[in-house]
Amino acid sequence: MCHDLDSRPPIAPIAGGALDGQLIEISGADGNTFAAYRARPTSPSGAGIVILPDVRGLHPFYEELALRFAERGIDALAIDYFGRTAGAEPRGDAFEHMPHAERTTWAGISSDITEGVETLRREGIERVFTIGFCMGGRMSFLASTLGLRLAGVIGMYGTLQGPWRNDAPAPLDRIDDVAAPLLGLFGGADQGITAEAIAAFDRGLAERVIDHRIVTYPGAPHSFFDRKAVDFAAESEAAWNEVMTFIEAHREPTW
Repeated sequence: MCHDLDSRPPIAPIAGGALDGQLIEISGADGNTFAAYRARPTSPSGAGIVILPDVRGLHPFYEELALRFAERGIDALAIDYFGRTAGAEPRGDAFEHMPHAERTTWAGISSDITEGVETLRREGIERVFTIGFCMGGRMSFLASTLGLRLAGVIGMYGTLQGPWRNDAPAPLDRIDDVAAPLLGLFGGADQGITAEAIAAFDRGLAERVIDHRIVTYPGAPHSFFDRKAVDFAAESEAAWNEVMTFIEAHREPTW
């Protein structure tokens, strides 16, 4: 599991920040209905972001992250992966997520990502990003191949090569199809993502002249972006600053 059940984003709330957040249900083009958490800023910047969770699906970690984006003027939508197998109802900490994660498919997840992006677009938000963590990091990288005219994709410690728990392709195998600016953030001590894989990803993006930035934090483990990981607070702050800088730098769509 990427994070403990009581983990939360290592981002301080903005004092006095006013915003609105609520659980909603979304129905996709393939008939799937899934849960999502929608956070709306009081002073929108014009940017929106679809948050792709780790293997736990929609968890309070990602609901809180959506609020932190909204406080900074970014409309946010955190989606769940398990509508097809667990329904759209709220779930508690006793939910056994892994059997559901292993029953996901790339076709299903890509449909849900597409519907998440289109949900924001229907509200007039054209500059849409994705961000994902672990499982979601891999899916966020792959979102750049779906033809969604994304302003950018962001992946935190998303696996890059080899098979995963479902049939989602490896990002390294789909570099030719990347069609959005890309930010990849990794831990240098992550046992599941090698320095060689990160270097190959960086090199492949550069060879194809894809706007990208790859950052590795030496000594940081997988899932370092966590309020509980106090030993990596500096890395978490740096990673959050990278995310904000990336979004700010891609104010205008490239399509």
